[in-house]
Order: sequence, then C-alpha cells, then structure tokens
Amino acid sequence: MLTEEQLATYHEKGWVVPDFRVPQDIIQEIADLHTKFIEKNPQFADYCSALLGKEIAFRKFCEMPEILDMVEQILGQNFALWNSSFFAKPALTGTTTPWHQDGEYWPIRPLATCTVWLAIDDSTVENGCLKVIPGSHKDRNLKKHHTNDGPGLALNQELDASEYNIDEAEEIVLESGQFSLHDIFLLHGSEPNRSPNSRRGMTMRFMPTTSVFDREIAAEQAKKFQGANHENREIFLMRGSDQTGKNTFANV
Repeated sequence: MLTEEQLATYHEKGWVVPDFRVPQDIIQEIADLHTKFIEKNPQFADYCSALLGKEIAFRKFCEMPEILDMVEQILGQNFALWNSSFFAKPALTGTTTPWHQDGEYWPIRPLATCTVWLAIDDSTVENGCLKVIPGSHKDRNLKKHHTNDGPGLALNQELDASEYNIDEAEEIVLESGQFSLHDIFLLHGSEPNRSPNSRRGMTMRFMPTTSVFDREIAAEQAKKFQGANHENREIFLMRGSDQTGKNTFANV
C-alpha cells in the first residue's frame, strides 16, 4: 500500500514511486512473453499501444493485488483496466516520446486515469527514462498540443513549448521491478535510447468507473492520433461496479 506521505506526493506532484517491487520472476516472465510477442510482431519492437488487444496473456500482470490496492487508494473502490501498452525502446534505436499529456489521446469523459509504468529493464537517464513536470496536473486541464508527424517519434501530439518549463523537469529513474504511478494530466515525455541497453516498460491504465469510455470520441480521435485507435478497446472491471451505467466490460 502507499503510505499517507506517498499518497500526498502523488496528489501534489502527479507521480510517485511506491516501495513495493514486482518480483524478478514475474519481471522475467513478462520479458520472455514480450520477446516472443516481438518475434511474431516485429512492427511493435519499439511501441505497442494496444498490448491487450494483441496479446491477452499480458492481462494477468495487470491484476496483481498489490498494484490494484494502490490504484484503489488513488481512484476509489470502483475502477477498470482499459489499456496496457509496451514502451520498449530498443538499444541504440529507441524513439523519442514528445512532451504531452496522456489525456490528449484518450476518449474518457470526464478525463481520469491512473497509469502504472512498470520497469522491465532498468530505466535510466542514458536509455531514455520518463521525464515529468511535477505539479503540472493540478489545474486538471489539457494544455495546447500540436501535431508533429516527424520521424523518430513514438507519438504525434506534442505540447507547445510555451506550455511548460523544461528546467522544471524531473527524471523518473527506475530499477527493474520498480514502477511509478502517474496522473492523466501530468506533462511528460522521454528522450531516445542511444545506450547499448534496452529500456522496456509496460504500462497499465486504470480509470474510475465514474467516467465513461466513449467510443464515439475514440472514433474521431483515431482519424488524428498516430498509434492511438481506442475505438474497439476492451475494458475490464477490476473492482467494484460501473457507476455510470454506460460502460461495457469484457469480463462481466
């Protein structure tokens, strides 16, 4: 569980790294499954935005009770898993993730998600760890983005430079098995991997069921957002029940 201090840090800074670590045998199982997945789907060697839609075997790792307990502390008793992605920056070739807010891409209304970012490999400054602007989530608003379809980018929506001060950025350095939790409005990005070490990270996205996963919005977003088609996304109830009467779960 998150301590009171860690929970306060999450709400103040928009992110926190818990004390709990995922055991290395589980990390190795994820790594081996990912290796087999990439052998079959080499087009996702760098980034897969819809992991569960491509390989449902990853879902069980999103159901670890220790992680769900922490998510419940943040989101409350009613929440669903709506996405898992793999950000797998290969050694020497991993792409840049431009500065952005996750909520810019997501068809959830009202916008609300807690993301778990699990380090499969060590995530370091040298291999492109996550960078964040602490406290940038607190106004609960999406800031101005523009489309950048340039080469070497994992995503194509980029924050306007006037929306943040790069000097305020903090680096989330993680050892294999550690993970961070971060808010949907937090400004973040990452540098390319120019090191000889891979930087694989698995994300798990949880939304409170007081929000609606709106597939009509998803269809409109798919026309604009590179690698972010959520129209046919399956969502899974993790705890509690739907509080809106409008969400449909694959496991209920």
